[in-house]
Formats: sequence, structure tokens, C-alpha cells
Amino acid sequence: MTKKTKITDLKPDTPKGQTRRSFLQTAMAGGAAATTAYLGLTQGLFAKESGPIVIGHQCELTGGFSSWGYWHDKCAKAAVKLINDGGGISGRKVELAIADTESNPAAGARKLRSLIQRKKASFIVGSVHSGIMLASLPIATELKTPYFSAGEATEATGSKGSRYSFRTGTDTYALAAAGVPWAMENLGKNWTMIFPDYAWGHSHHQEHRKLIEAAGGKVNDPIAVPLGTKDLVPYLARIPEETEVLFSVFFGALSVAFYTQQKSMRLDEKMKMYSVSGTIEAIDPRDIGGATEGVYFLENFPRPLEFKNDEPHKKFIELMDVDPVYAKENGSKRVMAKSHAWQSYENLFVLKAAIEASGWQSKKDTQGAIEALEGLQMKNSLSHPQGTKVLRAEDHSGMIDCYMSRVEDSKFVLKKRIPREELMAKLPPRYDFRKYKL
Repeated sequence: MTKKTKITDLKPDTPKGQTRRSFLQTAMAGGAAATTAYLGLTQGLFAKESGPIVIGHQCELTGGFSSWGYWHDKCAKAAVKLINDGGGISGRKVELAIADTESNPAAGARKLRSLIQRKKASFIVGSVHSGIMLASLPIATELKTPYFSAGEATEATGSKGSRYSFRTGTDTYALAAAGVPWAMENLGKNWTMIFPDYAWGHSHHQEHRKLIEAAGGKVNDPIAVPLGTKDLVPYLARIPEETEVLFSVFFGALSVAFYTQQKSMRLDEKMKMYSVSGTIEAIDPRDIGGATEGVYFLENFPRPLEFKNDEPHKKFIELMDVDPVYAKENGSKRVMAKSHAWQSYENLFVLKAAIEASGWQSKKDTQGAIEALEGLQMKNSLSHPQGTKVLRAEDHSGMIDCYMSRVEDSKFVLKKRIPREELMAKLPPRYDFRKYKL
């Protein structure tokens, strides 16, 4: 059995006499004691291969998801810089090979194959677009390359998953389990769901409906909106009068259209508005005229610093160069896609831990790296500013804290933290990929 590494807490102050490089090595591993013990166990194991370790980044730099992709790109590059400044992975430089998916499943899948076969990427930090993610997983599995999803469609660590598929963040299965009990108790029991007609929206509908109906609630007929729709009024007009909770799942321009048009129809005066963080990613409520005022959002990472007020979060905000309240980039109008982009940052450190713990040298050693990833525990630190979490061994799903927030005076205000331990109790693994062939 390959030994699994644990990453301990960040020590934010550099001890006297310690160099920046040695401090970064300690901070990223998670503490001086852990680093010393680790080096004692592994010294001499990593001198066999030379040259950089190529990690591919499948990223939405253009197209409909580009406002998110900008932040995934920025986060991944920041992580690589920290890792390389700290000595690399097993003493080897990390080279980030970037492919623009164009926010298109066909283009994303084609470029993934190129990342692996032409750029020689041994690991992939994958797409946040669920359609691209699901089109890419069979290719990553075929080419025996670990793939870290950032999209939320459950299938990536469910029915479409494999031994090579991982996700450190939430999926629709986890978000339903985190949000439905609180929303049913506090918002209402008669639900209508409106969402874009693609994988992410349908996955949310399926997972939420199961839990709402199991808890005695009613789910009205779903309203699926074609991608690219600008006039949502005909779809909003189909919402039943008896609806108590309107659960929406949109992104980017569709989100802005939904929130502004529902506001003009005064739907928020007739029912509670509830959603997940993806629908408000990279959007500042102040920029859309109060259209999200009073809306409840389930976040993966609280937008204001004050609701997770610790040193790793503070340092991460500084590293991303955003303000601590609205997460807006200093000197620009960009708003950080904070609830998702942290994965593109943290996944690099996850791979560093697995590569070093397993003694990985080249693709022939991928089995050991996968075994090191299964059950990997991560502590709140500079490497993992979203917080302490575990990569569940059976289904390769990240078990993280979630945050129920409400927009008040254009600011996200925390109403309830849903701890990962509570989620794990509600989320039995539905698959055990350890039984799958490598």
C-alpha cells in the first residue's frame, strides 16, 4: 500500500534564519515538523528523473465561461509559481501546459488529447464547464491520465467517473445535501427549478429533486432554458403561482438576464430566491442594480474574508490581488470566481503531495500517485486556503465545508456554515473507483 501524505497547518511567520525558499517549502507542505519527517522518509528517492513535470490545464480562456476561466488560469499560475519558488516537486520544475477550451465541449476534448499526447502532460487540472468535463473524462481514462474536474455535474465522480477522475470541490450531489435541508426548513417546501438546458443544470435538478421529495416537499415541472436565450420572460411566466422557492441555476450573461428579468417581474416578492454560487460567480451584485438583493446562495468559499477570517484565506486574497469584501480585482472590474477557481490553485498542491508521497517519476508510476490521492487529507493552509478537506477514497470526491449566504446591501452575509463532517454523514459514496482497473 502506498503511503499517503497529510498536509498540516500553515505556519504564517517565517522563523528567524529561514530563507524564503525553505519557508515556502515548509508552508506548502504544511509545517516544519511534517516537512522534516517527510524528507527523512523520502531522501534519495527522487533523483532518477530530470526535466520538468508537465501538468496540463484545460481552461476556459474564451467563450461563455471566460469570466471564470480568467481566474482558473490566474490561480493555477500562482500555484505553479509558489511551487517552483519553493523547489518544485521532488526537486523538479513544474511546467504548466495551458489549453483554451473555448468553452466548447468538442474543442475542449480535442485539446485535452493534445495536452496529453503532444505536450506530454502527466496530470490534468481540468475544466469547470460540465459539458467539457464529461466529454473529457473518457479521453483521460483512455490515456491513463489523472484528471481533476472543477465542474459540478455529479457524473464526473459518479456514473461517468473512473479511477482517473478526481474532484476536490463539490458536485451537485453534495450541494443538494448541503443546501436542501436548510432551505426546506427556512424557505419553503414547494419548489420550481429553472436552469440552462445542459449537463450542469440537469444534474442539479436531478439531485435536488430526490432530496426535496424525500423530505416531503413538492417539485414542480422543471423549466429548461436553451443556452444563448436572452429573453427569459416566456420561461419565467411558466413558474407556478404556488411556488415558494425558485431554485435557479444559470451562469454568466444568462445569470444577469435571469436576475434582472425576474426582478422586473417582481418574482422575488412572491417567492424565495435560492441558488448556488456558480450563478453569481465573477459577478458583483453592485453591478446589476440590486437584482440579487435577498437571494440565498450556497457558496463553496465565502466571498468576504470576515466569514472565514484566517491567515491562509487572507494570504490567498492578497495573492489573487482582490479586495477582502467583494473579491474584485484591484485596478480592474473583474470579480473573482472564488467558489470554484480555488480548485485550480489547490489541485496543483494536491498533485505535489501525491507525486512526492508515492515517489512518482514518470507515467509508469501513475498507479502509485492515484493510490496516494485516494483518501488524501488536506489541512487549512497556504496550499489549501479554502479549508481543511479530504479527497474521499471511494469516489474521489472532495468533502469540504459549504456556506449558506444571503445578499444584503450587495454584500454576501453568512447565515450558516455546513461543516464537511455533516456533509459526509449525509453523502454515502455511491461508487468505489478503487475496484476499477488502472
